[in-house]
Amino acid sequence: MSKVDVLLGLQWGDEGKGKAVDFLAPKYDVVARFQGGPNAGHTLEFDGKKHVLHQIPSGIFHQEIKNVIGNGVVIDPIVFKKEIDELAPYNLDLKSSLILSNKAQLILPTHKLLDKALEISKGNEKIGSTLRGIGPTYQDKIGRHGLRIGDTIEADFESRYNRLKDQHLSILDRLGFEEEHEAAEREFFDSLDLIRSFQISSTEYFINDCISAGKKVLAEGAQGTLLDVDFGSYPFVTSSNTTTAGACAGLGIAPKRIDQVFGIFKAYCTRVGSGPFPTELFNEEGERLRKLGNEFGATTGRPRRCGWLDIPALNYSCMLNGVTQLFMMKADVLSGLDTVKICNAYSSNGKHTLEFPFIYSENYEPVNEAVEGWTLNAYDDYASLPSKLKEFIETIENKVETPISLISLGPDRKETVLKKI
Repeated sequence: MSKVDVLLGLQWGDEGKGKAVDFLAPKYDVVARFQGGPNAGHTLEFDGKKHVLHQIPSGIFHQEIKNVIGNGVVIDPIVFKKEIDELAPYNLDLKSSLILSNKAQLILPTHKLLDKALEISKGNEKIGSTLRGIGPTYQDKIGRHGLRIGDTIEADFESRYNRLKDQHLSILDRLGFEEEHEAAEREFFDSLDLIRSFQISSTEYFINDCISAGKKVLAEGAQGTLLDVDFGSYPFVTSSNTTTAGACAGLGIAPKRIDQVFGIFKAYCTRVGSGPFPTELFNEEGERLRKLGNEFGATTGRPRRCGWLDIPALNYSCMLNGVTQLFMMKADVLSGLDTVKICNAYSSNGKHTLEFPFIYSENYEPVNEAVEGWTLNAYDDYASLPSKLKEFIETIENKVETPISLISLGPDRKETVLKKI
């Protein structure tokens, strides 16, 4: 019997999960997304082309691999159709390689209107929602009146759809929000025809059968641990569990089936939208990281806030997820800096703490350590990397007590170095 490896983000999302999954995928028989939805933007780059996936698992370009959209994912049929259309030029046999859970929740056009209306109503206390309808869809799921992919083949689906839509319109009316949705509704139903043409099943059985047959499964997460609805910087979080525990619930696998947990982090930190960010840089250094790292949301296009690597937050994420190996992304972005900084602790009211806080206050400051920078030139393997970069890697390993086994030095598949552990 095989086990499941989990790959997830350890920061506020945008760590580079798409590239990492695409790089690792040839070692697996199945790649399965376990939470999130079209708010994700997993970027893959190879053969001189850039691809951004939102709901479809990042193993989709490997034809020999089965890709699963798990029950923990929320699906926007309109976005799904657009993704499928964008993949058309590559002649992939998607009908045989992509499987959808019948228990994945559907994002309705009115979910997106609710998302927008509720965000506007918060005024200056906006969460920073992507306005993709994610939160309202998960709310309906928890409220036990959401619609699932499996419902679309039922005879009474349209009446159930209308009942839920009317609930949404009633809320929008109370909020004083008006916006046309009929065109999106027509597009929604057209897109459902495409979804119904794919394999739809109880994917928890498929995945567990694969495990029993000795096949290798990689669970792919979205967003990042610090956006987890329970353990992230609440309320500035996403609406799902982004941790290893979320992989179990979002795919229907038992905890004892989990083997390796690959935790992905950037050599610095970024964040999109509102919420606390202890190491954020508001100066030229932050702007330099944003430009060199192309730190603009793959889904929203919004500029990302940038700051130094946060060790207390990284330790927190490793603890929550049971991380066994770390993947460090975008070390190339720091190339050329005379000095790179690492946050080793937080200072509040004259005291230092290593704990990720329940609530950040205005006087919560990072305690930074400066380390010597490096310049990245040609490299073949880990041994040929600049000595100062290797010292930076070893410093992080010692502070987090977890090995770094993969270093990404650019967006392309080939710009990746493996370190033996």
